[in-house]
Parts: sequence; C-alpha cells; structure tokens
Amino acid sequence: MAVEEQLELAKQAVERKIKLALINKSMTQTDLAKLIGESKSDVNKAVKGGTLPKDKEIREKIYQVLGIK
Repeated sequence: MAVEEQLELAKQAVERKIKLALINKSMTQTDLAKLIGESKSDVNKAVKGGTLPKDKEIREKIYQVLGIK
C-alpha cells in the first residue's frame, strides 16, 4: 500500500473515532467547538485530518474532552 493511501486511511480512522465519541456523548461538532473554544470550521478541519500545527493542537483538545487516547 502506498504511503498516501496509508495516510488517508489513518485520517479516516481518526475521523471515525472522533465522530463515534461525539455520538456516544450526544454532542455535535458545534457543541464541541464551543466547549474547547475553537471555531466550528477549525474543529471540522482538525476532525478531517488536517496536518497544520493548529489542527494537531485542536485534536489534542478534542481527545482530552472526549476521553480518546
């Protein structure tokens, strides 16, 4: 499997994990954005697997709030 395919699969896995955690907590991405003090669009970029340092920081906040390790 090519490196790019592996990267895409990893992004999809992270997105699924976050979305399932949101469902389990009866939260939307909008709720999550408000809770962590970020914009909805920035949260969405992070959830979709953005690679900028800000995306990574937001994912760390998301993992903490949702209890994802």
